[in-house]
Amino acid sequence: MADAQQAPLIPIPVKAEYPQGFYTLPSRVVIAAPKIPNLQVAIKNLSNRLENTAMRKIQMLWDASSQADLAQIRLVLNTQPQANLGNEGYTLRVNAKGIVITANQPSGIFYGIQSLLQLMPKEIEAKQTVVKQAWKIPFAQITDYPRFAWRGLMLDVARHFFNKEQVKQFIDEMVAYKYNILHFHLTDDEGWRVEIKSFPNLTKKGAWNVPKIGRFTEFSKPEPNEPRTQGGFFTKEDIQEIVAYAKDRFVNVMPEIDVPGHSMAAIASYPELSCTPEAVNYQVISGEPFIDWSHGHAVALQDNTLCPANEKVYTFLDKVFAEVAEMFPFEYIHMGGDECPKNYWEKNPQILALMQKENLKTPQEVQAYFTRRLEKIITSKGKKMMGWDEILEGGGLPKNTAVMSWRGIAGGVQAAKDGHEVVMTPNNHVYVDLMQGDAAIEPPVYETVRLKDSYAFNPVPEGVDAKLIKGGQANLWSEQLFTYRHLQYMLFPRAWAVSEALWSPQENRNWDNFVGRVEHHFARFDQAERKYAPSMYDPIIQVGKNEQGQLWVELSTEVNPLSVHYSFDYSYPDNFYPVAHGKIIVPKDALLMRMISYRGKEKVGRMMSISIEDLKKRVKK
Repeated sequence: MADAQQAPLIPIPVKAEYPQGFYTLPSRVVIAAPKIPNLQVAIKNLSNRLENTAMRKIQMLWDASSQADLAQIRLVLNTQPQANLGNEGYTLRVNAKGIVITANQPSGIFYGIQSLLQLMPKEIEAKQTVVKQAWKIPFAQITDYPRFAWRGLMLDVARHFFNKEQVKQFIDEMVAYKYNILHFHLTDDEGWRVEIKSFPNLTKKGAWNVPKIGRFTEFSKPEPNEPRTQGGFFTKEDIQEIVAYAKDRFVNVMPEIDVPGHSMAAIASYPELSCTPEAVNYQVISGEPFIDWSHGHAVALQDNTLCPANEKVYTFLDKVFAEVAEMFPFEYIHMGGDECPKNYWEKNPQILALMQKENLKTPQEVQAYFTRRLEKIITSKGKKMMGWDEILEGGGLPKNTAVMSWRGIAGGVQAAKDGHEVVMTPNNHVYVDLMQGDAAIEPPVYETVRLKDSYAFNPVPEGVDAKLIKGGQANLWSEQLFTYRHLQYMLFPRAWAVSEALWSPQENRNWDNFVGRVEHHFARFDQAERKYAPSMYDPIIQVGKNEQGQLWVELSTEVNPLSVHYSFDYSYPDNFYPVAHGKIIVPKDALLMRMISYRGKEKVGRMMSISIEDLKKRVKK
């Protein structure tokens, strides 16, 4: 196992040794590399960093094997493939002579370069030139390759739109940690984000809503005359540019067109796609409440579903997916299929007639009928279909449809037992839009997934055929993402934890070691001026009442060793205040508790303030 101080690589490699010593980059660096088109971007990025940040003069030696010994950095494609490396593996050697990265395929060289950059001093991440006495890289002997082929991140651009340049930035940030799939959630109730020439209203009307700031799903209902100025969409040329940018970084882009639920933007644009007559008055949702979740499932206050009994819907989907398939070369298209409310279907004459005609017994079987028809459309475009685990409900799912298990792992386990390929993405581990600490300090969402929860993710549960688990991914929904800076805050460090679950061998993973490496990457992000969440330092709060009816609070941390200091007197505690041990009895007249985490004398956590009334509400009855 690597010393976290010496080689803070994320994700941790398969095999790594770090002999004593450092290689110092000379002022002139010769890079020897094969001159092949799909490595140009990676090599240019490496040479730009060395030139612009580290002030090294770069000389390239292309395909110069006889002179390669002159190079300080050698990038070598194996003439005889090394079996254990596969397509994405690499070896990285740093010694007194210099740096050598070898791989079977260009993608392996690419990932080797990402590891080399992480071995360099943190200043290599800076956006400006850094004057440094010496640029030292620790000696290393690394053999590395991924555990899973599917290492995904989902970006929701439907709830809040992120433009082309921001999507490119997202791709750059994900590949630095060896992700290779961008799941692109392009449509939802709040916006349709991809140009479809056959249906221009999808972006003319469907891409725009009323700007609101506050808490999503609690916004006021937009007034009829409020300007719909928030949103945007990607033209076909934008998509082409994003796909090419991703390809240059060995990322596949999987589009998601979410149907039959989550379709309000489409219905507002083309009301004839709905079963419900009042759809002619529907507008793209701006974050106001329109789904009732109090029943444990989605009950729509407005019908946001495409009508499975309407043949116009299948004509629409055929044309939409034809254009989507043309834009995205990846083998899979994601059709959503999640959280589809069925309360309007249950009383709709068209749906009831369809059920009788097709011998469908339940609304779930109606959705399964829709899904089977859509699968034929997607297959006819030369693509495979993938959907959220709800598509298992109602039965009859075609075998070549892959399932993305999000409601825990149960859907994935069932899908694998039924012979479907599975991507694991359980919300209790990898939903990185959820809070990552206590609600007293985090932007409010309905649940918490701490960094340790994300690190505990293992995509292959007990008793499942591992061959059917393609891999996993983290999902970043954007209801509460108003800026790219906040996107980064939600993504990191949890995306680092998931990257390690998807790349590294399970036996190499260790929480305490990972925390040490995370702290190194915090420092690297500081250099890069990227945002991240320090939530792992903040205390975990448990409350209860003792037999005398007194309220108690217990404060623990997921990172050790930390001490948590607290006050009840409205003052701001520091490391001279009492340390939290065991159950703290809350003083009878106290109204507010404050707490903060320290490591020794260093303040690492954030000041947290929580009212005693809020603490009382947390006591389980």
